Amino acid sequence: MSKLEVPSHPDLIIGLEYPDDAGVFRLSQETALVQTLDFLTPVADDPYEFGQIAAANSLSDVYAMGGTPITVMNIVCFPSCDLDTGILPRILEGGLDKIKESGAALVGGHSVDDPEIKYGLSVTGIVHPDRVWANSRAKAGDAVILTKPIGTGVISTAVKGGLASGDQVKQAVKTMSTLNKNAARIAKAFHVHACTDVTGFGLGGHLIEAAKGAGMRIEIYTEKVEVLDGVMEFAAMGLLPGGAHKNKSFFAPHIRVAEGTDRVRSDLMFDPQTSGGLLLFMARDQAVQCVDIMEKNNIPARVIGRVKGPYPNGLLDIM
Repeated sequence: MSKLEVPSHPDLIIGLEYPDDAGVFRLSQETALVQTLDFLTPVADDPYEFGQIAAANSLSDVYAMGGTPITVMNIVCFPSCDLDTGILPRILEGGLDKIKESGAALVGGHSVDDPEIKYGLSVTGIVHPDRVWANSRAKAGDAVILTKPIGTGVISTAVKGGLASGDQVKQAVKTMSTLNKNAARIAKAFHVHACTDVTGFGLGGHLIEAAKGAGMRIEIYTEKVEVLDGVMEFAAMGLLPGGAHKNKSFFAPHIRVAEGTDRVRSDLMFDPQTSGGLLLFMARDQAVQCVDIMEKNNIPARVIGRVKGPYPNGLLDIM
């Protein structure tokens, strides 16, 4: 994209110049559009569960901007002649159930005959122009909240190796298919300085994106980060997906690992996630209150770190 001359616009609040979760365009003094598009290859064996996960993953980007999804379009790639035709309706049903749960309206979509299954959504949401949650506005002294456990990449790798139990798979599917709707709704009652969701870059990668965007040094406490059942054991066995190693290598110039930090937990910070939780940055006193309310609403939120202060180009301290 760096070689393309993309025109600017006075009403474009978040565009391509920002590595954020979605684009934001001002329509009026009261309303801005939030727009995103995302789709996945299957991450679950059950077509219905895959549809749920892919839809939740797509919708998450609007929640991460502080927005409310209003309309959705399906994006489908499917080998029409090679697989049971009953599979595609189940994928779409899973997606539709999550769309209904979000409160958005399905208004159309597009399908392509393709050798590999892919499914996701193009989502349009709305947000007040003055209440956009960008990922680049963390402030010194902020606490960092994470609203879901990590480890879905490791569980997926364990599934491929035939090592994950049925309960572990169910736990991962439940986490990935859970909308970030309620977490975002609760967070809106507080003064959120910055937000992003945790996906392919892993927790550490998305924290570094926030650190770079704000020019801050962020400190993360690995013992405070909740992981899915079995993930520590699988990671200790070396069942980290290739993406985790690529993430860690890519972000290496912005990482400092404290002496004595558990190697397995440190590596897990870069496990690629599908439909992960929200990373919220707000003042410490507000963060404590926010997490308390989330826990009472069965959201496994935790304070996992803090923003230490300014740092050129951003830095993540893993402790």
